[in-house]
Amino acid sequence: MSAAEDRRVVRRAGARVGLLVGGASAVALTIGVAILVGVLLTGARRETDHHGGRGGLPGDRVVVDFDDVLPWVLGLGLLGVAVIGVVGWAASRWSVRPLDEALRRQRAFVSDASHELRTPLTALSSRVQIAQRRLARGEPLDDTLDRLRRDADLMDDVLTDMLLSAEGAASADGTAAVADGLRSAEAVVAPLAAEAGVAVEVDAGPEGLRVDMPTVTLTRVGIALIDNAVSHAPGGSAVRVTASVAGDTVEIRVIDAGGGIRPEDQGRIFERFARGAESGRRRGFGLGLALVREATERHGGTIAVERTSAEGTVFLLRLRRAR
Repeated sequence: MSAAEDRRVVRRAGARVGLLVGGASAVALTIGVAILVGVLLTGARRETDHHGGRGGLPGDRVVVDFDDVLPWVLGLGLLGVAVIGVVGWAASRWSVRPLDEALRRQRAFVSDASHELRTPLTALSSRVQIAQRRLARGEPLDDTLDRLRRDADLMDDVLTDMLLSAEGAASADGTAAVADGLRSAEAVVAPLAAEAGVAVEVDAGPEGLRVDMPTVTLTRVGIALIDNAVSHAPGGSAVRVTASVAGDTVEIRVIDAGGGIRPEDQGRIFERFARGAESGRRRGFGLGLALVREATERHGGTIAVERTSAEGTVFLLRLRRAR
């Protein structure tokens, strides 16, 4: 939400508290007065005034015993205070729900941004080291500098996409060329794969294949899946990424040769902060696959473990095909 919308939410919450406490106080006061009047009428008695009423003539008067009424007055007063206190407490809890939601979204955004930018930043650091080594050897830097610029642009696009998502205005419109998204993701993870001794092979499927997902989101999803596969793949192996068409759906598979996912972990690997017994070479924050699922489902797709064993794991990403 924008700052103006946040202020409106806070003002509405304050107004709700005032109305609720004020209304409850009025109701409690009315009920208390009605009960007190009833007690007075019930306990009152008539006595004849022999000293003269109006015009000096004998008359009747209503007498109420103070000792009988006082406990009721004190009890009703304490009950009214308790009722208003409970109402105020309930109103406060009700009113701070938007603030609690805002804080929850803020914490989620910080966690998501930290995780989403971790891999591009690590790749950027690796490219800087490559540039330094080339510079020391007197080798040309044009290709490395171009990749550094593309990585920086990608981080800017990722952060913009996440900000739009946090504001509830995710870039839901737009399509992506599967080849562009997957190869951009592979290029980001390439330095990390090289350090791990893992090859990444991309088969983007038929030429011109497109999906109903913005390019930056497809790249984010691809980075997370490829990075996860590389971090669990043994050195000297390869991570394969393939794309194929199944009717109106594009199926993207990320295949690694790691040790597989334990049965007890398979049901929760897409949950936030879930972590198996072994988290790969680089310890993450347990957010990657959860963010993949959130981004995928937001655009009408699905993500699942197609199969896993001691020989490796296959993640299946299914997205709507764009025409």
